[in-house]
Amino acid sequence: MRHLQSLDALRSNPESRLRWLLVVGILLCSVLLPLQASAYQLLLALGALAVVGVILVVLRWPPVGLVALVYVALIAPAPDLPGGLNIGVLFLGLLIVLWLWPMIVQRRIQLVISPTVRPLLAIVGSAILAFIVGQLTWFVGTQHAPLDTQLGGLAIFVLAAGAFLLVAHQIHEMKWLQWLTWSYVALTSLQTLGWIAPGLVRGLNDRLLQPGTTNNSMFWLWLVAITFSQTVYNNKLHIVWRVVLGSLFLATMYVVFFIQNEWKSGYLPAFVAIAAIIAARSWRIALVLVLTCIVPAQLLSSQAVATDEYSYSTRLDAWLVILQMIKFNPVTGFGPGNYSFYTHLFPLRGYNARFNSHNQYLDIIAQIGILGLICFLWFAWEIGWLGWHLRDKAPSGFARAYIYGALGGLAGMLASGMLVDWFLPYVYNIGLTGFRTSMLAWVFLGGVVSIERIVRHQEATSS
Repeated sequence: MRHLQSLDALRSNPESRLRWLLVVGILLCSVLLPLQASAYQLLLALGALAVVGVILVVLRWPPVGLVALVYVALIAPAPDLPGGLNIGVLFLGLLIVLWLWPMIVQRRIQLVISPTVRPLLAIVGSAILAFIVGQLTWFVGTQHAPLDTQLGGLAIFVLAAGAFLLVAHQIHEMKWLQWLTWSYVALTSLQTLGWIAPGLVRGLNDRLLQPGTTNNSMFWLWLVAITFSQTVYNNKLHIVWRVVLGSLFLATMYVVFFIQNEWKSGYLPAFVAIAAIIAARSWRIALVLVLTCIVPAQLLSSQAVATDEYSYSTRLDAWLVILQMIKFNPVTGFGPGNYSFYTHLFPLRGYNARFNSHNQYLDIIAQIGILGLICFLWFAWEIGWLGWHLRDKAPSGFARAYIYGALGGLAGMLASGMLVDWFLPYVYNIGLTGFRTSMLAWVFLGGVVSIERIVRHQEATSS
């Protein structure tokens, strides 16, 4: 009778079923492989066993996988895989599959109740629709991007949404959000220290932080947003740590504004994030900020244009060409990764060449259409509105400071979209290589929904 109950439990619990399959597989491999495997095969087997170990841990403690994602995304070396594919992206995909697996087996999809979910799913739906439409031939004598490239472009939209939903569903305790946040600050601060004191950790950074991480605007934006908001609004943080975080914030701003001054994607989104974090405190502060920052903002934008006037003018020309091309299918776009295969049909300054827009919003329209852009703006509104309402409801200390930081990070993300495709990379520009950092921006936004659930639970238990 007990055996029958065990079998029924395995049938009803897909996670247990998967664990048993993995354990049996490990035992078989440990017995059979040493008998007839070569050294290379044994090495592969050890790697496979390590993956199995990770799967077992994530199945038991899902938030551990999300904390590990920060480390894997930033420091895990990537083998020579096609299209910029890397361990960080693959690990995110694995976490999403392990999260969806029980729901798929049980044929019962349960998503968190949040106003952010529907627009996020609409983004994924519009990307899938655009991928299907992208198989059509839109211009005579031209070919769309290779299928693997289109799938890579589609994966970026799906994985971004998945990163957000993972955090929203799997983090139910503030301690895991703290672990995730402080892990990011600890790793990214090494890059700041490397610029400030090159002889101290610069060599370590070159070996530790992977390509596509530090040269992504999201890397610096979220470091600035987190350190600034936690320094200013986390009143439960010990004064020593607030001084440390404040010093790290100032050092990071020194790096992005003075040392890397030619790189606008480093400091402009960061300044927008700081302004948004301050303004979110109250409408009076926002009004004072607007009045006092008009002149500095004009000077800063004028300086940014003047120091890179040729790039600015060519981008404007490229945007006009993209807008001209979009007229042929404005609703659903040309599909992920496709539009740069059509740009040579529309001369840019007399040249017929393939290029990308260097603008996140035009990229979205060209790939998944105005429909996709509307869905994204809908999502941005919902997550911003949610953060705005939570900024006073969230528990004081880390959670409240996190909400302010997320609002600043969101504002900085939206601003960065005018510069390059930083938060939804285009496969032929920032690509999957840079997505290993971009996906962490979606992870941090997902934390807003986690805090919403924690607040809702506390209100329910106290009433």
